Amino acid sequence: MRPGAEDLCARLGLAGAPLIRYPEGSQPVYSVGDRHVLKLFPAAAAQDGITEARVLSHVQGRLPVPTPQVHDFGTYENGWRYVLMSRLPGTGLATAWPDIPPTARERIITDAAQALAALHALDPEPLADALGPADWDVFLAGQRAGAVDRQRTCGLPESWLEQIPAFLDSVTLPADAATGAAAGSRRALLHTEFMRQHLIVDPADDWRLTGLFDFEPAMIGDPAYDFVGVGLFVTRAEPGLLPRFMKAYGTTYDPRQLLAYTLLHVYSNLPWYLRELPSPPEPSLDALAEAWFGQEL
Repeated sequence: MRPGAEDLCARLGLAGAPLIRYPEGSQPVYSVGDRHVLKLFPAAAAQDGITEARVLSHVQGRLPVPTPQVHDFGTYENGWRYVLMSRLPGTGLATAWPDIPPTARERIITDAAQALAALHALDPEPLADALGPADWDVFLAGQRAGAVDRQRTCGLPESWLEQIPAFLDSVTLPADAATGAAAGSRRALLHTEFMRQHLIVDPADDWRLTGLFDFEPAMIGDPAYDFVGVGLFVTRAEPGLLPRFMKAYGTTYDPRQLLAYTLLHVYSNLPWYLRELPSPPEPSLDALAEAWFGQEL
């Protein structure tokens, strides 16, 4: 991998720049000196490279938090794609969180919520040719059909699995406005993995939020879908944080709706979440929805 990254950097005019691979991420990502980041996409994930470049270009300078600036993108050898982008200053929020004072945490939550609201306020139509799903309702129907098997594959116990069909049947999700439904949901540009791992803060500047990155899994759909990542990976059931986020965002979502989207999310892994987040007072999906998504401010 590294020789290819070095060769590509040379082609991009960055020969000799220090190249360090980041340990995280689903795709190979390298820092290139102090100013650039090179993200690589194998042929099987080539469309993700197109999505990353298109979305980053679309949001550039339009959010209240910085996003990487695209310097170059295109194809490499054997169907691989790449995106060369600017490097954002600061420290990953997931790593920094234990050291951040409570008042600074609350400000970060507010700033992150306003950033997500700004993302959702952008017109997604210029990206509709590159981002899916083409039909949100069809997408949800497919996710619903595979929900139990998806969690069974992840190792969820039968006592939880048997609750999923009835729970999903009991939750009404808004229809896709693009289908002409009278009570349709607003279509928005979704990050889909809005989490501490993709937010950056500056400890030298009172923990100011300095970056949002990783747009390769972006989609167009119901804004509530992005609150799966918010609840599970940003506020993480810490008392008061999710209501504060929703207040700053400008919309309050029903906890059961958000747990339904958690079960329907493309990366859903309920056994992992149950290990990482506080347990509900009783082993039911209704109690789980309240524990993770329904705390009062």
